[in-house]
Amino acid sequence: MKNIFEIITIKSLSDNYIWILRNNVKNLTTVIDPADDDDVNEVLISKNWKLDQIINTHHHFDHTNGNLKLKNKWKAELIGPEKEKHKINNIDHYVADGDKVQIAGLDALVIHSPGHTLGHVMYYFENEKILFAGDTIFSLGCGRVFEGTMYDMFSSLIKIKKLDPKTLIYCGHEYTENNLKFALEVNPNNENLK
Repeated sequence: MKNIFEIITIKSLSDNYIWILRNNVKNLTTVIDPADDDDVNEVLISKNWKLDQIINTHHHFDHTNGNLKLKNKWKAELIGPEKEKHKINNIDHYVADGDKVQIAGLDALVIHSPGHTLGHVMYYFENEKILFAGDTIFSLGCGRVFEGTMYDMFSSLIKIKKLDPKTLIYCGHEYTENNLKFALEVNPNNENLK
């Protein structure tokens, strides 16, 4: 029997992760933060899937660059943060903190997570214990603070800490090696990091 849902990782650009969430029961497919349309289309075509939704966590081009071509090709609905509506074009459905939204036929809670950008949001699937965190948190680090403040980022990280500890976090980039180097630089005697 097929899994009810599956998550496919697409490595894109130099260090981006694009996520495809597939609901095999409802035959719904969603892409989260498409940095590039070609990478996404390659997977969709190879799996013989139609794209139903495009989800954005924030406005940076390396998370939205594939939006328009994917939307036009697949007639997919684009969902993005209401606080970034003037920075992301062609959004069909705006979301804000506390909203409940259906993503690939699954219930997700929208969590506003400013810091990296002011309007950044994450999508939390409580039943599945999955968080799509965009550029809020990474392995051994957090996102760069471009638009918000350090306090904003800290508050966003506290929101993640309050989630079920079994939650799997899907982030927007692969920064582990660089984050580890930095952590060892500021904390060279930490045996756990070594």
